[in-house]
Amino acid sequence: MIKYTAEKIDVAVIGAGHAGIEAALACARMGVSTALFTLTLDLVGNMPCNPSIGGTGKGHLVFEIDALGGEMGKAANEVMLQSRMLNASKGPAVRSLRMQSDRVRYRDYMKKVIENTENLVLKQSEVVSVEADENGVCGVTTSFGAFYPCKCVIIATGTSLGGRIIVGEEAYESGPDNTLPAKRLVDSLSSLGVRLTRFKTGTPPRVHADSIDYSRLERQDGDEETTMFGFATPKKNLLPCYIAYTNEKTHSIIRENLSRSPLYSGVIHGTGPRYCPSIEDKVVRFSDKERHQIFVEPMGTDTKEVYLQGLSSSLPEEVQLELIHSIVGLENAVFMRTAYAIEYDCCDPLQLKSTLEFRDINGLFGAGQFNGSSGYEEAAAQGLVAGINAALKVKGQEEFTLKRSESYIGTLIDDLVTKGTNEPYRIMTSRSEYRLLLRQDNAKTRLLEKGYALGLVSEEAHEKFLEEEKILAELIYSLEHESIKGGSALDDLLEARGYARTGAGIVKSELLKRPEITINDIMQLSGSEGVYDKDILARAETEIKYSGYIKRQLAEVERFAKLEEKMLPEGIDYTSIRGLRIEAAQKLQKLRPENIGRASRISGVSPSDIQVLLIYLAQGGNQ
Repeated sequence: MIKYTAEKIDVAVIGAGHAGIEAALACARMGVSTALFTLTLDLVGNMPCNPSIGGTGKGHLVFEIDALGGEMGKAANEVMLQSRMLNASKGPAVRSLRMQSDRVRYRDYMKKVIENTENLVLKQSEVVSVEADENGVCGVTTSFGAFYPCKCVIIATGTSLGGRIIVGEEAYESGPDNTLPAKRLVDSLSSLGVRLTRFKTGTPPRVHADSIDYSRLERQDGDEETTMFGFATPKKNLLPCYIAYTNEKTHSIIRENLSRSPLYSGVIHGTGPRYCPSIEDKVVRFSDKERHQIFVEPMGTDTKEVYLQGLSSSLPEEVQLELIHSIVGLENAVFMRTAYAIEYDCCDPLQLKSTLEFRDINGLFGAGQFNGSSGYEEAAAQGLVAGINAALKVKGQEEFTLKRSESYIGTLIDDLVTKGTNEPYRIMTSRSEYRLLLRQDNAKTRLLEKGYALGLVSEEAHEKFLEEEKILAELIYSLEHESIKGGSALDDLLEARGYARTGAGIVKSELLKRPEITINDIMQLSGSEGVYDKDILARAETEIKYSGYIKRQLAEVERFAKLEEKMLPEGIDYTSIRGLRIEAAQKLQKLRPENIGRASRISGVSPSDIQVLLIYLAQGGNQ
């Protein structure tokens, strides 16, 4: 291959999936010249796994991405087919928005945004190597021999890196949706010292809408009052979804063909996602279940493709046909895309700092599935953080990190770089010890000022946020300091909600803390109906009703913050610190945590080891 030097750029982003898009947009919007490389311009922002954004835990990430100035939530709002708040009947900490998206329109939206962003150029070209010298990365080279000098490189290759598609006995090198696999880049990264591992994921079949008997399925409509990411202006739902169920015949077909499943025959070597298993894996692991839910979801307004969520599989095509035709309502389903498993290479995230830069390779960043995560939302969140830090590095400015106590993004990254993962990592609300503080409804309060300081949030959005915060503060103050007079109206409400009539007045917030009383009840008694936006009312209600729990979590955050503030110098030789157990010293020496808080979360480091480190620091690093 004959090489030539192409234009000089500040940051090269490899891969235009959800991670690469957010990374490239963040860099460009922060004023550094950026090139976004993709194997094909036709699949920018592609959704090969499922046509939705959000979900349990994932919706929290999208609200945070939006608050920081990212694009995913805006795109999802624009191309929404249906909006549903999951866990709506549960507490506010676990409510998560999931938005069915138009797959083609989503791609078109993201491509248009990228093409119209200053400082950003989109290039269809395969990057085959990352070049480095004694100072770190210095450029990337494409398959056509173009060398692009740059200061930082962000790897966001998704499932394309060393990709291999598997269906039954058939296996071939490929990226998602039969795109090119990024094969040569694997060798380049390995030569730089990047430790790679092998994961796998899968997709379900897509079938023709007209071949489905919807009358035999359960209809699933979106919420009557829709919620948008970032609490943008609500839109109407466009299409319904449906629910089907597997049955004993389906399970029998799967069990009879397990010997032909690549999962069980040894053909697949990569580790799959625990929380999104294939249908054959579900039948084996949950053999006591008589049926499994299948979500029948449209992929757009201008396509007949329908997605069968819950039926991911790598079984042979004829077996897939047989098992799907055993499902009520899908007896005559016509395949448009066969389900497949895909293996791919990703890095061991323990090599990364919390900025998502490699510890030992200056200027090289990782984001998304390349870092061992699973899902569009996890990818976009990491892409945003990697892009921000690459831009800051180019500009010579201080690094940007997020704490576990202030965001799910911080939890996601901290889990990956501190604990590592032996399977595709998926965010869940249960992963956070501060989930009552990290709700969807307060994402802007937690993060928007940070996005604004970085230059990713517009002046207009910032001014609107400040006005909303002012209104919220005034509402909460009035609830805490104003009373409702005693009388028949208050007593009638109390009696209707199961409480005794008192004839006495009560402070609004104290009344609201009673489980059966709602913020709308308070507004009605106060004659304030229609004064406040429903989202601000809901936020105020949560802050008041859960104030005791919130205060306790804030106290925990404050206590733990003291450990996060105790920084560990980079040059510590942990093997020489007396009192540290051998396992702890080895782990600390390898991972080199930035502070005591992060050290305490490393597997193999015990509380007694942390006490040794605290004494070591108190003595000025001398023993």
